[in-house]
Formats: sequence, structure tokens, C-alpha cells
Amino acid sequence: MPQIRQVISTLSNDGKEIMGPDVLVYHYPDNSILNGSLLTVESNHFAVLKSRGAILNVYETGQYVIQTPDRPIIGAFQQAFFGGQSPWQYEVIYINRAKLILEVSGVAYSKEMAEMGYHVSCYVHVDSKEDALKLVQHMSMSGHYVSMKEVNWYAGPVIEQSINKIVQLTELERVNERMPEILELVKEHLQEFLSVYGLTLNDVKALVYPRDERMKELIALRAFGLSEIDAVRYYTAMIMAQKGVISAPNMAIGEPFFIGNPQVAADRITQVESKH
Repeated sequence: MPQIRQVISTLSNDGKEIMGPDVLVYHYPDNSILNGSLLTVESNHFAVLKSRGAILNVYETGQYVIQTPDRPIIGAFQQAFFGGQSPWQYEVIYINRAKLILEVSGVAYSKEMAEMGYHVSCYVHVDSKEDALKLVQHMSMSGHYVSMKEVNWYAGPVIEQSINKIVQLTELERVNERMPEILELVKEHLQEFLSVYGLTLNDVKALVYPRDERMKELIALRAFGLSEIDAVRYYTAMIMAQKGVISAPNMAIGEPFFIGNPQVAADRITQVESKH
């Protein structure tokens, strides 16, 4: 009876794809690969074959029969030196070549040392067999997966440094005006860094915003053309209106508020002032 050929793939036992949009690298968990094993590589993957740390081959889309050099080591020689076990141990590492999302959030500080939150989203992918080799050689693996969350840890300090380089020299209200410069600097530094790992940067989107909610409201009011004092007055009036304070409109327009007949109240104020 012919031996059933071992099939190596990224499908689970129930036929589901293991490498989802959050998985960059998948280490096939069985390293006892034999001669004649069938390696399946999907259209959006690369596969790297290793033996005891040495890279033997990189495969693109298709099906391949693995030919290993373990057959000659047989009989007494194998039994004496290796306890009956083959000295060749093989690993298959799958690389996701689809576009994946890298996301990093953090805090920067404006020229006034105001806290600015930022969120950066990038599309990255592994472009070629050579890039797949770079990734396997330089990206460490602590288990059977390298997730995009782990890639975020690598990229986070680079993005933080790039954003702070501009934001720390910019007034709070002018940060958004310099977003094109921030994006270009993030792209430049991030692509230089990711290329070491064989990752190509496709696009970058970034949002920088004040972390303090009150500051967001004040900047929004300033955007309507209000002066600083007017923006503060309108913001205070909005808070007063939310709490049901009836004098909120007076705060907004900068006029005094009187209870009862405003003319009588005004006359009383005049009388008090004249006595003094």
C-alpha cells in the first residue's frame, strides 16, 4: 500500500485559512518533514524552507514536492550517531504577501507642552522572494506566529520620533497645518526602517489631535474666527447651557444678566456707584 503523502499548507484541519489579515508570518508547527512531502503555497503567500537554521529555498505560488537529503543516512550509521533519528530537521515558514495594516497610537507634545494624541495607519506588504528572506532573517519569532501587533511594536518608536520632531516645534493651533510635512517625514523614516525587514510601505494616513477635550472645543470655536477671549466665553456659555443655567446667552454675547426688570436693576447699580 503506498504511503500517504504529507501535505504542508496554511489550512487548518477543518479547512480554514490560518493566515488572516493580522498574521504576517506563520511557522508550520510540524518540523518532521519527510521526503516527498507536498508543500502548498497559496497565491498571496511565500514559503521558506529551512534546515537547522539554514535557508534552503524560497517558494512562490504553487505545489512542490520536498526533496530532503535525509535518505542516505540509514542503518547502523544513523543508529550509532543519531539514536535512530534523522539529523535533518526541516521548518516551513509562510510569509503573508497581501497588503496588511500597521497601526500605531501614541502621545506627542506641542511647543506649549500640550498633550497631542496621534493615530497612524499604514499599508505594508512583502513584495518579493528577496524581501521574504529579509523578513525571516531579521524578524524574531517567539512562537508559531508573527502578528501585525508585534510589527507595531517595532514601528512604534520610529513613528513617535518622526511625529515629535515636528510637533514639538509647532504651536498647538498650527499642528494641523503641518500635517503634510508630518506625513512625509513618517513615510521617509518608516520606509527606511521597514526595508530592513523586507516590508514595503504603500500608504500612510495620520491623525494628530489635542488629547484634552476642552482644548478640542476651544480650537473648534477658534476655527470660526473667534478671538481667544470670545472662544473661552462661548465655550463657558455652552457648558452653562448644558447645565440649564439661564444666563448662558448673556455669557456668550458678553452682556450682564439681570433678574427681574433690567431697567430697575440698572438704576440700582447706578445709585450704588454714585454713593461711592
